[in-house]
Amino acid sequence: MREVYYYDHSDDFGLSGFAGTLCARTGLRADGPVVLALAAAEAGDHQLGRDVRLLLDSVLPGEVLHTVWLAAVRRIFDPAQEPAGEGSDLRAWLRRLADVCPPGAPDRDPYEVESLGGVRPMVTEEELRALVAAEIGAAGTGLGQRVAVPGIAAALLRVVREADADLGFRLFLRALKAYSVPVGAEQYGRLLGIGELLAYPAAVVHDGLEMRWPPLDPGRRDFAEGRFGLPFLAAVFHRTDWQYQGTVQENLHAVAGADGPGDTPGSHAAVLLEDVQRLLDSTLTDEALTTLWRTAASRLYAGGEPGSEPGATFDADGRTWLKRVADACRKRLTEADPAYAPFLSPARTDLAAAVLREVGEAVHAEVPEVRAVAQVLADVTTATDPDLAFRLLVQVLSTYEVPVAEDRRPRLQALAEYLGFSPDHLEDRLWSTTP
Repeated sequence: MREVYYYDHSDDFGLSGFAGTLCARTGLRADGPVVLALAAAEAGDHQLGRDVRLLLDSVLPGEVLHTVWLAAVRRIFDPAQEPAGEGSDLRAWLRRLADVCPPGAPDRDPYEVESLGGVRPMVTEEELRALVAAEIGAAGTGLGQRVAVPGIAAALLRVVREADADLGFRLFLRALKAYSVPVGAEQYGRLLGIGELLAYPAAVVHDGLEMRWPPLDPGRRDFAEGRFGLPFLAAVFHRTDWQYQGTVQENLHAVAGADGPGDTPGSHAAVLLEDVQRLLDSTLTDEALTTLWRTAASRLYAGGEPGSEPGATFDADGRTWLKRVADACRKRLTEADPAYAPFLSPARTDLAAAVLREVGEAVHAEVPEVRAVAQVLADVTTATDPDLAFRLLVQVLSTYEVPVAEDRRPRLQALAEYLGFSPDHLEDRLWSTTP
């Protein structure tokens, strides 16, 4: 029966988490007594004791356990170097470690047992072994070149196949992190998928990995979170809701830095900057830019907000506001990738007719704010970028709860798919005409 790890942990845990703690003690003394004291201090992590006892109960030879241990802790502490009689044999050392670790699991109340039972991972050991073994094989060259422990790939495979694939996966991740083995974006996505199968907190996979990210692409559209770019910013600054999440500048910083675990750092800033720059470079009037932004954010009637921003509303002039957004994006991009030179991806002019058809429907909406912005959206479609116009249209329809007829939904979904949006870009954002 597998644990729902994210319920009890927010980052790495068990033996892999403990190894990470030891690695973080760079320059500090690490001998047997110190390491045992650190393990005893981890009394709240019952998985540490379970992991250690799992290895002790396995048939793995001592040299395999020794190899995996050294790689996980980056050779910071080697039990074989301990004085004679202090447990230099790895199994003897693990027994000493087990003695200071709590043997039991935390008690669950009936509600916890029932709720966790509904989300408990169901992946079989055979399936998990195959998945983890494949990733160790894919990283074999990097492990051999970077990890200063001979035979680490073979040792990890034996842990996976002869002891426990869950623990083997975490020790594999720890070895990658300890020796900064580069991981490409495709393998990273697969590692995240295994972590999700095992109900890990995302930090177990993500934190500390040496990523080999693909170049920043302002034309990227497959964000797992759904919305991105200017519509995402408009959703954050919806009416006065933004005030509950911080100041204007704090919210700008949060949106520009909203990259998820699978995103090249700076991705959200790059696509938002592209949206803003397209509008600033367009022939749209200042009035049209203001109307477009304030309609998308449902801020047409917002007055001056309290706080650190003096004078009138911070986005009363759309062009000035968009320039401020652009500055925030450039600052984030400088932090994420100082060598990145912002550029505009090719506009999706091939979709202009299809997007104009959908924008034309807005003219007949019952909501006056939506009718008023329809012509601006049409101008964005023809003079700027149909992709941006389509995303802003979806944002406006969602914001003003405009019902979408059932025969129109497939067209909108097909456009979103053709543009490369993730499946949930429209999910729960289009109101139905039927109850």
